[in-house]
Amino acid sequence: MQLTQAIPEFLNGYFSTHERSKKTRTAYLSDLEQFAKYAGQDSGLSTLSGVLIEDWAGHLRRDGYAPASMRRKMVVLKVFCSYWLRRGKLAESPFWRVHVSFGRIEQLPRALTEVEMKGLLVQAGREHQAADVPRKGATLAGRRKSTDSSRRYRALRNLALVDLLFATGVRVGEASTLNVEDFTTVESVFRIRGKGGRDRLAYLVDEETVLIQRKHCEERSQLVTKSPALFLNSSGERLSTQGMANIIAKFRREAGIERHITPHMLRHTVATLLLRHGMDIRVVQEFLGHASIATTQRYTHVVKEHLIGELRKHHPSMGLRARA
Repeated sequence: MQLTQAIPEFLNGYFSTHERSKKTRTAYLSDLEQFAKYAGQDSGLSTLSGVLIEDWAGHLRRDGYAPASMRRKMVVLKVFCSYWLRRGKLAESPFWRVHVSFGRIEQLPRALTEVEMKGLLVQAGREHQAADVPRKGATLAGRRKSTDSSRRYRALRNLALVDLLFATGVRVGEASTLNVEDFTTVESVFRIRGKGGRDRLAYLVDEETVLIQRKHCEERSQLVTKSPALFLNSSGERLSTQGMANIIAKFRREAGIERHITPHMLRHTVATLLLRHGMDIRVVQEFLGHASIATTQRYTHVVKEHLIGELRKHHPSMGLRARA
C-alpha cells in the first residue's frame, strides 16, 4: 500500500474511533503529507524504516523546526505506524530502531502583564460604548439603521469574546465551537468541549462578566441565522479561530501594545495570575481542563520567575548590603 493511499485510510479509521477535533485531524494530515513528500510520493508502507525516519528528523532540524514541533511530527508518525501495525500491514514498527534527540524542549507559557490585559479589556469596552451611541442621521434610512445595528452587535460580540477568554481561560478553539445552548444563563456557566473529548464547566464569578455574557446572548438570540454558534461572523456563520485572533490583534494595536499577542496568551495570563494570587494548582488544573497536572506545572515556573524578580527588587537585604 502506498503512503498516498495509507494516509487518508488511516485518518478515516483512526478518527472514527478516537474523539478528536477537526483541527487535530487537519494537523495530522499536514504532518503526514509532509513526511510522504520527503519519503517520495510513490513510497509504500513497506519502505518505512528507522533510517528514513531519522533522516527526516535531521531534515526537519536543518530546516529550523523547533524541538517541540519535531516531537509532535514524530508522535503523529508513530501513531500512524502503530495503526498499520495493528492492521497487519506492517510487520513491525520502524520506531523500534529509532533514536532521535530533540534537544531541550522548554516552552514556558507567554503571558500578558496585568497592564496589557487591562488595556485589551478597556479597549474592548470602549469600542462597545462607542458603538452604542447612534450615529448622526441613523434614523433617516433603514439601511443605515441596519448597518449601525450590525456594528453594535459586532462590538458587543468582541467585548464578550475577550472577556470570556480571560474570565474562563478557554482555548480559542473551544471558544469557537461554543453554541448558544452551551451557556446556562441562570447559573452563569458555560459547557466547554475540551481537548480529547474532556468536557468541563466554566463558571463566571465576576458580576460584570456575567452581565456582558448575558447581554451578548440576548443580542445573539435576536439574530436570524441557521448557525447554532454563540459567536458569529459578519456572514452569520460561526466565527473562526482566525477571526478571533484578528479581533485580539485589533485591540492590541488600538491599545498601543507593541508585542504580538495571540488569543492563547489570555489563557496563559489568567492561569499565571491565579497561581500568583495563591490558588491551589489542582484547582487551576481543573479550571484549565488539563488532563495532567504536569501541564499546569509549567505555569509555576513563570510564577517562580516573577517571585524571584520581585524579591531582587524589594528584598531588604539588597539595601542593607549596599549600605554596609
